[in-house]
Formats: sequence, C-alpha cells, structure tokens
Amino acid sequence: MCDFGALWQDVLKIFPVLGGVIPGAAEPVEDTLYENVRRHLQQVGSIETFAAILDLEIQSVIRNVLAPKFWKHFHGDSVPTDLQSCIKDQALIIEALPDKNKLFSQFIDAINELYFSFNSLMQVKPRLAHLIGTENSSALNSAKLLHEDSIKSYLRDSLLSQLPPAFSVVVGAFYWVHFKLYTKASHLALTTVDSEVFDELLCVGCNFDVEQCCCLRLTEMVNKTNMKLFEMNLIDRLTGSALTSLIKLKIKEHINDTCQGIFDRSHLKQLEKWLADVIMTWLKSIFTEWQTKDNAKEAEVPASVQSFKVKLTYYMYETFAQSVIGQFFSIIIDYPDSIPAIDDLKICMEKIDMRVYLTESLRSSLEARILHPGVNTMDILTGYVAAIKAIRHLDQSGVILEMVTAPIKDYLRKRSDTVRRVVTGLTEEGPTDLSEELAKGESIKDGKDSGPDEFSNWENWEPDPFGIDANLMKYNSSKIMRSADIISMVVDIYGSKELFMTEYRNLMADRLLAHLDFNSEKEIRNLELLKIRFGESLLHSCEVMLKDVTDSKRINAHIHGDGNVNENQLFDISSLIISAQFWPSFNKESLQLPEEIENEFKKYTKAYEGYKGNRTLNWRTVTGRVNIVIEIGDRTLDMVVSPTLAVIIYHFQNKSEWAIEELSSITKVPASALRRRISFWQNHGLISETSPGVFTLLEKETEKSQFEEMSLAEADEEDLESAMASASDQREEELQVFWSYIVGMLTNLDSMPIDRIHQMLKLFASHSGGVEFTQDELKHFLQRKVREHKLLFSGGVYQLAK
Repeated sequence: MCDFGALWQDVLKIFPVLGGVIPGAAEPVEDTLYENVRRHLQQVGSIETFAAILDLEIQSVIRNVLAPKFWKHFHGDSVPTDLQSCIKDQALIIEALPDKNKLFSQFIDAINELYFSFNSLMQVKPRLAHLIGTENSSALNSAKLLHEDSIKSYLRDSLLSQLPPAFSVVVGAFYWVHFKLYTKASHLALTTVDSEVFDELLCVGCNFDVEQCCCLRLTEMVNKTNMKLFEMNLIDRLTGSALTSLIKLKIKEHINDTCQGIFDRSHLKQLEKWLADVIMTWLKSIFTEWQTKDNAKEAEVPASVQSFKVKLTYYMYETFAQSVIGQFFSIIIDYPDSIPAIDDLKICMEKIDMRVYLTESLRSSLEARILHPGVNTMDILTGYVAAIKAIRHLDQSGVILEMVTAPIKDYLRKRSDTVRRVVTGLTEEGPTDLSEELAKGESIKDGKDSGPDEFSNWENWEPDPFGIDANLMKYNSSKIMRSADIISMVVDIYGSKELFMTEYRNLMADRLLAHLDFNSEKEIRNLELLKIRFGESLLHSCEVMLKDVTDSKRINAHIHGDGNVNENQLFDISSLIISAQFWPSFNKESLQLPEEIENEFKKYTKAYEGYKGNRTLNWRTVTGRVNIVIEIGDRTLDMVVSPTLAVIIYHFQNKSEWAIEELSSITKVPASALRRRISFWQNHGLISETSPGVFTLLEKETEKSQFEEMSLAEADEEDLESAMASASDQREEELQVFWSYIVGMLTNLDSMPIDRIHQMLKLFASHSGGVEFTQDELKHFLQRKVREHKLLFSGGVYQLAK
C-alpha cells in the first residue's frame, strides 16, 4: 500500500510550488526521486491529471501570490494624488513628477524581484518533463504547462488584470530617465560650454556631478531590466501605453523647441530625420541593446515596433500641423517670408484631413485679433489681403479661403469707412498691398464670363472640391474662387464695382479741391490702372475731372494775364472750374460772402464770360482754400484756412463783437456749425466767448490756452471735411428719381411687397436706361421713407401713409 504522506513530501521536493509558495533557488533532485514519484503516480492515477493539477496550482500562485507581491511596490505614494487629480494626461504627469529617479529605482527593484520569481517558476517545466519521461509522449503532448510561453501568458494575464491606475506613470518615469540617458550625447553636441564651467555643471544624463557621472551604470541597469521584461514577454503589454504617451510628449516638446515661431524655413525633413535617428533608434534599443552582438544579428526587431513608426509619423505630422495652424495668424502677417511653413502645412494636409480644424482655428483667431472696434479699418484690410495671399498659397481650391474670410467680409460691410479705405489703399502714396496688386494690371473677372471658358477648356476641368458648403456654392463657383484675384475679392466685400468707383471719384474730387498743385502723372497712372480693372465706362467722369483741372490752370493763367482784370484787385483768385454733371454731388452747405469779396468774384466771372463767350460761372463759396495774413496787436499770423473760417475772421475786422445769431444770419451758416468753426479761432487765441453766445476779438495776446501749441497743419486737419456727398448719399439721390413711380404703383395697387416693387422698377430702368440698384439698396431707401412717415410697412408689404 502506498504511503501518501511520504509521496507528497517527495512531490514537494520536486515541485515546491505545490506548497503554495514561490520557491527560492532551485535545489538539485536525484533521478531515484523522479522514478519513485513516477511509479507511485502511475499506480494511483494518471500523470496527465497530476500535470493538470500542477498547472492550476501555478496559475493560483501567480494570481494570488506573485502578482500582488509585485503590485505592492506601487500601491504606496509612488505618484502624488494631487498630480493625478489635476492632470489627466499621463505624459504631463510624468513631466511634472518631482522625483523621477526614485520611481526609476522602484521600478527596477520590482522587476528584479518579479524576474527572480519567474525564473523559479520556469524550473517547473523541465522537472515536469523529466517526471513524465520521454517514453510517455501522449502525456507530454497533453500537459499545458509544457506548452511554449504558458507560464509567461499566466503571468501577463494576472498582472494586467490587477493593473493599478498609476503604474503607467511609473513606467513612464523609468523610460523618461532612459531617454534622457540615451539623448545625453546629442544634448552635449548642441550645447557649447567653457571647459572650466563644464566641470562644475551637473551631468545632463544622471544629474550627478560630472566627475561622479553614473550614466553607464544606469544604462546597464536599464538594459538588464529591458532584457528581463522581454524574457517575461511583458515589454509590449506592460510598458506599451506608457512608452506611447512618453514618445508623444517628446515629439510635442521637440516640435515646440525647434519649430515654434520659425516660419522662414522648412521643418518636416528635419523632424522626420529626428524621428528616425532619435525616437526609433531609442525604441529599437529597448528591444536589442541588451542582446549580445551574435544574438542581435539573429534577433529581429518586433513587427509591432516597425508598425509603430507609421503611427508615430502620423502623430508627428498631426502635431506639427496643429502647431503651424495655431500660429497661422503670425504666418499670414509674415507672408511671403513664411511660405516654407505654409508648404510644410500643405504636405501635412495631404496626409491628414485637417481642413475643419484649420478653418475653425483660423476663423476664431482672426475674429479675436482683428474683428473688433479697437482695430482700424486699414489694418483689417491689410490682414484680409495677407490672409488671401497666404491661404490661397495653401489651398488653390478657394474653399478654405472663402470659409475663413467670410466673417471678415461681413464685419467690413458694417464699417462705414470700408469703401473709402479700400480706395485709399489702391491709390495712396507709397507701396501697399492693394496698390501693388493694382499695379499688376489684371482685369477683374466676372462670373458671367467664366462659363464659355470652362466648357471650351474641358481637358483641364476640375470638379468642385469635396466638403464645400452648398450655401457657398450658391453664390460662387469654385472656378471663380480659384481664379479671382485680390482686388476682385476686396471689391466682392460689397459686390458692386460701381460703389467703389463712386467712392474713388469722391476721393479724387477731395484731393483735387484741396491741392491744385497735385501730381497729375500719379493720378493719370492710377486712373489708367483702374480702367484696366474696372472698365473705361465707370471712370469716364474721372477723366473729365482731371481735364477740368488742367483747363482751369490754363484759364487762370489767361485771366491773370489780362491787365483790365488786375486793376484795383483786392486779392488774387485761382479758380477750379468743373463740369458739374461729371463731378460728384457737393454737400448742401452755403456761405454768404462779404460784399467787397463777392465783387471780386463777379469781376472774375465777367472776365471768364468774356473769354468763353456764352458760358458763365456758379461759385461754390464754401469750398476751397484761402491764404490770409492776420495782423492784430504785435502778432502776425500767416495761415491757409477754409473760406468759412476766413469769412468769420473777416467780419471781426469791421466789428469786434458778434452774437452767434447775428453772425449766422449774415454768413448764412447754421448757428451750430458756426460755433464749431469759431472754436478754431478760439483755439488760436484770437476770439473769446465773453458771454453765452457772444464772441469778442482779442486785441492782445492773453494767457496761453491748451490749444495754442497746435501746429497749423493740425489746425487745417481739424477743419478739413469732405466737400463731396458720401457714396451712400449720392446713391439715395439717384434712387429718388424712382420715388414718383413708387408712389404711382402704390396708389394704383394699394400695397406691394419689396420684391414686386424691385422687379417693376428694374423693368422701368432697363427700358429708360436708368441706374441699376439691388433689392437691399431699395429696401434701405424705402425704410428711410417709412421713417419720414411717407410710407407704412406692415405684414411684409409697403403702402402709402394716409
């Protein structure tokens, strides 16, 4: 009969793990002991059953003893709880850890202990094979424990099932130190330090004094740890997540350190080289550095590492693209010096679809930077033009450009000075973006003309880009967006070339009236360039205006050369004689000249009638410039002022005190406007308001006022107002022609919606050759009539006020 107690003791000598503990160093077992256990096992049952029991017991020991013992190393205060609660990103927690070296040592100790226990368990396999014997092939094949990597699988599954949340941070700290040791050489190569100072610095790898550097010893410890993880088949599953987070952090840091704010050179090739030479080489070293040279040749890098390079390259492109997009406003401002950065982004967007991210990011950036009242209109236009150039270089389809710049156009439409600023930018002195575009001399392409070309050039036809908004395509085809130049897109802010040309005519009129000695060559050059862009018909009036100035100089020279005119002349008159029907409408202002001054203008008119036969002059007395010399007390002032200012001070020559109502009556200037004009002379210390509404001439210089230091140029600017009516005022005056027809329609039909009124007026305008107008312009005109109580608007229809 079998002695089970003695048999169990013999079994425990061969397999100590059956006692529920992990054995220490393996002790040799005699062959007689194997034969005795084998014989008794065959008597009481099968060896296969014993092998299955042994397999279950090993799983239990790994699950209940080995794994908890390993995780016990990391259940303390390895990672501060405040960092885990306030920082969600593992990589950022790793970077913020105060003592990574402590976690480094802790991880190595835990792996060493785990590896020792693992090796002890691995001794079970050869002993079980020896116990079964080679002659019992069926038992050898059926024993799970003898299958390859069985214990490794049990260990991996048990560890992962009990994985604590903070373990990835510990692994990350371990490889953070390893990466620092690995990149020590490249860091020193990039740093230039004096040899004497270098001896006093800490080692960049281990943070010890240079003389006590232990980088080699730490690197050896890392390699041994990696070897143990590899042998236990844990290096992928246990460290993969932490390694991925750490590598992504290092990629992001490298991009920020080497590419941030540098737009004048390409970075992608340098980043790809860095990824291959540093990141991938370091990653491969984790799997191969610990191997001997002979084994390294035989062992190949796992396929997972090779495939991981593709994912890291994708992440690098994505991170770099996000970095560039985040700085795209600065890239726009620096264009064209920033073209290399745009080319890099273009390459990234070919590999990664970031159109939505780019559009949303750039729109929010532009709205925050320039679309607010603190930025003047000219700066917004400059940013708009720069955005057109930069985004068009990035995306030839025009889709991103249209989506990004739509808020800028909407915002500029709401600013009253947009048109004037655009025209000023086209024609002002000095190089500007708009003037340079105008100098290129390309004509504006209308959408109506693009149809025949599109079908005739069918071989080069391109479809509308994917992802374009249907509402956007309602107004512009992608072909127009691709072909439209910068001037076209600026004009497209209002959608009307006529409005821009009207404003240009107003600005030209102001310049001609303010400076009779203008630069005719520059004006003619601008006019010719604008004619190429907008057509001759819209600019015919401007040609007449320039001709009027030239003719006026010739007429002035002729009249001044007439001796009869110069007899008893009080002052010289140089007139600008204009053809009223070709010039913009003037502001409705009036000024009554003193009798003696008016007589001089009558003399000039008579001389002109004598020179031109059946023509005469109608003087606009509020427009122009007057050279005056004021002698008062011991002061003499030589100034150039407007006619209104000159007439005001002229009246004080004959009477030293005037009431505002009396002076307003004699000059025909409203009291409110007159008070504003008089403040000019108050600022110069010539007139003082002695009592409310009463102004007195100051014979002697009084205490200096805060405006006395004002320069004459500033004084001129303070009074410099446009003599022309605004483009919107002129437009309303043109629409006034249709008022009688609107009244007739509403009288006959009682009430009409705006679209019906617009259609009928357009029909009338097309037959009569009248002005064209949009429905929005008509709406503004009709709303003004509602405010004037001439129309009623209710239920979407207009009717005459009763």
